[in-house]
Amino acid sequence: MTELLTAAQMRALEAEAIASGSITGAELMERAGAGVVAAVFEEWSELGEGTHRAIMLCGPGNNGGDGFVVARLLAEAGWSVDVFLYGDADTLPPDARTNYDRWCAVGDVTALTLEALMAQARPDLLVDAVFGIGLNRPVPDDLSECLAKACHGGWKKSYAVRRVAIDCPSGLDADTGEWQAVSDVWSSDLTVTFHTPKLGHYLGLGPSVCKRLTVVDIGLRGNAMEQQVIGLPPKPERVRLVEPRFLGVQGPNDLPTQHWPANQMGRRRAGTGEHKYDFGHVVVFAGGVGKGGAARMAARAALRVGAGLVTVVCPKAAVFENTMHLNAIMLRGLGADDALDTVADDRVSAFCLGPGMGVGAATRARVLEVLARRKTERDWRDPAVVLDADALTSFEGHTDTLFAALHPRTVLTPHEGEFARLFPDLAMSERGAMSKAEAVRTAAARAGCIVLLKGSDTVIAAPDGGAALHSADYDRAVPWLATAGAGDVLAGLIAGLAASALSSDIFSMVEVAAWLHVECARAFGPGLIAEDLPEILPQVLRELGA
Repeated sequence: MTELLTAAQMRALEAEAIASGSITGAELMERAGAGVVAAVFEEWSELGEGTHRAIMLCGPGNNGGDGFVVARLLAEAGWSVDVFLYGDADTLPPDARTNYDRWCAVGDVTALTLEALMAQARPDLLVDAVFGIGLNRPVPDDLSECLAKACHGGWKKSYAVRRVAIDCPSGLDADTGEWQAVSDVWSSDLTVTFHTPKLGHYLGLGPSVCKRLTVVDIGLRGNAMEQQVIGLPPKPERVRLVEPRFLGVQGPNDLPTQHWPANQMGRRRAGTGEHKYDFGHVVVFAGGVGKGGAARMAARAALRVGAGLVTVVCPKAAVFENTMHLNAIMLRGLGADDALDTVADDRVSAFCLGPGMGVGAATRARVLEVLARRKTERDWRDPAVVLDADALTSFEGHTDTLFAALHPRTVLTPHEGEFARLFPDLAMSERGAMSKAEAVRTAAARAGCIVLLKGSDTVIAAPDGGAALHSADYDRAVPWLATAGAGDVLAGLIAGLAASALSSDIFSMVEVAAWLHVECARAFGPGLIAEDLPEILPQVLRELGA
């Protein structure tokens, strides 16, 4: 399991290790530099053979110290290395100054200016070791000019230069993924970070400027990557990365059965249940005539992912239309003034409301009626409630009413626009220095339930502050998932997984749903439309050994 750290958490972990006497700062810096060199040679094997030229851009902190180590190790391997320093050597931190002095015994250091940099011949490798995770202010204009020129056409045939960033491309906020420079955005071809990724590698512009991300083990130990139990919510104030090895999809023997249900991700085994109701009954609310498609897609996703039975509830006028599209999914008509109990008994274990329902008072009233449902003798816990799309927008201006009704087994699944309607002070345009992860955490605490804010950097947060991030970037990029109805399918996946009496905590089910959603899109490929997602799910589950 991988946790994503903030810059402050990473510094605290390093300081704790140094204070314990288990390692020195100089040893950490040496390991970091050696890790960068190894990562470069692994990424570009041709650079490990013969002699080459490198330009090292070092900054005024410990990131610059890592750069001096890289320079020295490359020189020892026979490379020609030119080192530039942004800042004053006399103010370098002690370990960085030590490695500056060690480099000076090998070669020269030149003050970093645009003229001095462009006077150099085109290198084979350019290493950005200026700020790393230490950036806490906008990049100065003179440095921005240097970095932008070096990364975008400063030399003839500049496309031949391999660009490496140590920790983060200078200009990227390691906590928020926001860009901290006024000039052009520049990027690396490879970003090498240490111990564990940082939030900014996955949020915002992080993936687009880091390009490829490699994590180097430098021998740190501590709470950052340990003491997490699979199938349980993340620890408060931590953000874990939703990834295959955490979800346990590398083989059934990897799954601790006391936490992970037998029907998770569609997995059913002998002895896990005797009746369809053991795997949950999901009710999905649909809109009126001509507006049932979104709910039907959500319902089909819930059934495909493992719910024992699924019912679509729609206005009576839309029953005939939906009958033409539904077979395995049951259908009930509900009048505007009819009570919920007339179509949903106490065996319903999950509800999905919002896709295609329509925006307005009628939707608000139905949502509040569903949220008032509580556990019964036949259902030992409150039903899960997934609110998406119109069920969220209907409460714009009525958030106090919604938040008062929500309970811990509720999941809100907004995109950024819907999120802004419910939490205007946390909207993207209002966040300032607050990261997306912190915004979603704050929203979950305010609402008292799980909040999933969609995007290629989907963030899931619990009311206690624990959070997870599911990334659809780097090797999991699926731009074709940005298609109408894809969010409706995600809502159905969450409801289907959360419905089972055998499922573990609802937070983990939301993580699994987010992962499967992208995995289905990856399996289908370009040309995907939302209807394809539930249909390819069986193939994905088979490949996972479910």
